[in-house]
Parts: sequence; C-alpha cells; structure tokens
Amino acid sequence: IIMENSDIEAVIICSSTDTHTQMIEEAAAAGKHIFCEKPIDVDLARIDRALAAVEEAGVKLQVGFNRRFDPSFRRVRELVAAGKIGEPHILRITSRDPEPPPIEYIKVSGGIFLDMTIHDFDMARYLIGSEVEEIYAVGGVMVDPEIGRAGDIDTAVITLRFENGVIGTIDNSRRAVYGYDQRVEVFGSAGLVTVSNNTPDSAVVSDAEGVHGPLPLYFFIERYVDSYIAEMEAFIECIQQDRTVPVTGADGRIPVVMGYAARKSYEENRPVRLSEVVDW
Repeated sequence: IIMENSDIEAVIICSSTDTHTQMIEEAAAAGKHIFCEKPIDVDLARIDRALAAVEEAGVKLQVGFNRRFDPSFRRVRELVAAGKIGEPHILRITSRDPEPPPIEYIKVSGGIFLDMTIHDFDMARYLIGSEVEEIYAVGGVMVDPEIGRAGDIDTAVITLRFENGVIGTIDNSRRAVYGYDQRVEVFGSAGLVTVSNNTPDSAVVSDAEGVHGPLPLYFFIERYVDSYIAEMEAFIECIQQDRTVPVTGADGRIPVVMGYAARKSYEENRPVRLSEVVDW
C-alpha cells in the first residue's frame, strides 16, 4: 500500500537487517526516497544490488549513522577539519553498551563487528576524514558465556590504520555497569579534542569520602535523542532542496567492509587490509 501511494515521497526502513535490501529495492522501483537504518545488510552482494537499484531509480538513500549528527561529535569533526589540533595523529573511540542485547538477537545480528562496532567504524571515517586501510582486532567473551555459545564475542579492541597515516583504536564492551559509555578523543600535532560522556546533570559533590558525580545516560535513545532528530531533518531537507544526503549508500557500505576485515582479523589473529576483503 505504501509503495503504491503516489502521495508518499519517502519511506523509512527500520525493520530487521535481513529485510533492508529487499525493501530498498522495492522502494526504489516505486520512486520513493529512502532512509534506511544501519547496516544496509551484512552481505555485500545484496548491498551492491540495492545501491544499484537506488542509482538506477534516481532516488535518494540515506543510511542511519546517527552519531554523525550528535552536536559534540560534529564539533570534533569541524575542529579536526579546520586544523585546530594540527595534523591528527591518534584517534580513540570508547563505545560500551550498558547491557548486552538478547541472545536471540545476537544470533542474527551478524556479530559484534557488524552490529555494534559498525557505528564506531563510521565515526572513525567521519572524524578523521580519511579511509581506513588496515584493521587488527582482538576480542573475547568476558561478559556472558551465552554470547560465546551463540558464536559471538562481547568484548573487543580494534586498531585502525588510516590512509593518511592516523592510528586509531576502538574499544567495545557489551556491558558497562555504570551506563552507556560513549567517548572520543583525537590527538594531533597542535592539540587534543575530547568528548566525554553525557550525564543527566553536571552537579558534582565533594565530601570526606570522595568526589561524586552522576552516571552517564543509560540508554542510547537518551544519549542520542538530538542526533536522531537531526538526521531525519537532514534527510527531509535533502529531499525538499534536492541535495545529496549527508550519509550515502557508499557510507553505509564501507563500514560493512570494515566489519568483514575486523572479523577476519579476529579469526586469523593478524592485521587485515581492507583490500583483502573486497575489491574496492
């Protein structure tokens, strides 16, 4: 019904990942602009087919990497791009969930690198403004043995080597008991820019027992509420003004390639160049 309704100009795809590419192709064939949650798919062949359908139809496709629209992270990108910290040398991203998802979800998620780290892969590209050429990932099951029995890991540290020479690290955990841990640091030749965790307030109590402050916001919807609004506003504006969307299909594809490389690196315990995974 939606695809057949000529009054509907765009669709938002927020269903399970395994349905994304089929819906993208159907929407493109119907001439609808498309907003699709990440990842587009966990299979590169299906992604490429969907992107080809979008290009052939001449419609817009924006991928839901909402963290690009977070005001603090966007400011980091602006400062790095403006040279305020000189030449960037080191990127550090900490991304830890407050609780792991259900085991049944883990089984169909594509694994931690394609489900969780994929946001951080996109953030790394966005903040540094360069592509990653090599990935080395280590990890283990430290939170819940059931996650291991489901064929996944729950803790990982990933090292990135960018084409422009920057070295990056991402650390992930499926459980941070103190809340949703989302921090970023970019160190450069002339300075440093950091983003700390968002908290409900900034009040800090100092007493005889120590210094006490509020815990980070606990859930991703609380932490990123502004970014979800901003990404949708940007999508609508691009349709209304016929502009290129800020997060393209190619932007959605590359983090999946990075996820493949990370998984291969973890399994083979060695650095993996992205060119080993797919012919760009």
